[in-house]
Parts: sequence; C-alpha cells; structure tokens
Amino acid sequence: MANTKRTLFLKRRLRVRNKIKKVTANVGRPRLSVHRSNKNISVQLIDDTNGVTIASASSQEKALGVVGKNNIEAATKVGAAIAERAKKAGVEVAYFDRGGFLFHGKVKALADAAREGGLKL
Repeated sequence: MANTKRTLFLKRRLRVRNKIKKVTANVGRPRLSVHRSNKNISVQLIDDTNGVTIASASSQEKALGVVGKNNIEAATKVGAAIAERAKKAGVEVAYFDRGGFLFHGKVKALADAAREGGLKL
C-alpha cells in the first residue's frame, strides 16, 4: 500500500487509539476523542469499558454560536462546552485521543480550553 496522506493518517489514528484503549480498559478512565473535518470540529467523551458516549460537543451546535466556522475560536468554544458537560456527567479526568490529527492549531486549542474548563487530560 502506498504511503498516501490518507494511509499515513489512518496509521497514526490506529496507533494513538490502540495505545489509549489499552490504558483506559485497565484504569476505567474515559477518553476524549476529537474529530476535525474541513468545516467542523467535534469531540466525544467515550467510556470504552461500557462502550457508551458520556458527553459530546460540536461546532455544529447552534447554542455555541460558531456554526459553519472551523477555526481556533470555534475549537475553543467546543473545548469549553465539553469540559462543562463532562463536569455535569461527573467526569474530571480523561485521556485525550487526538486520533490521527496532529496536536497543534485547532486540536491544541480544543485541548487547552477543556483543561481551562477543569477537565484533566
């Protein structure tokens, strides 16, 4: 298989996700999974032991006021929203699952906003 951008992304995503899933299964700590598209950014707080989503937030939500924007400001608002929803669900500590995305720009802004909101990553 050729090393195209997509295959390299998928390799990175599997490598990151498999390492995190091994750790979360033993500890029981949920993972904060990020997905970034060209138009939006979304995040889910996932409990891998039960296979359920505890909380989620997305830039598509009208309540956040960033619909249609995929920038650092939108990522910051989504990060703050997931931190607030995680607190309501009783989660204070999670593993950050960046998927295959590099940790800079929007993904870093989301993680920093979640940390400022009180979520320990």
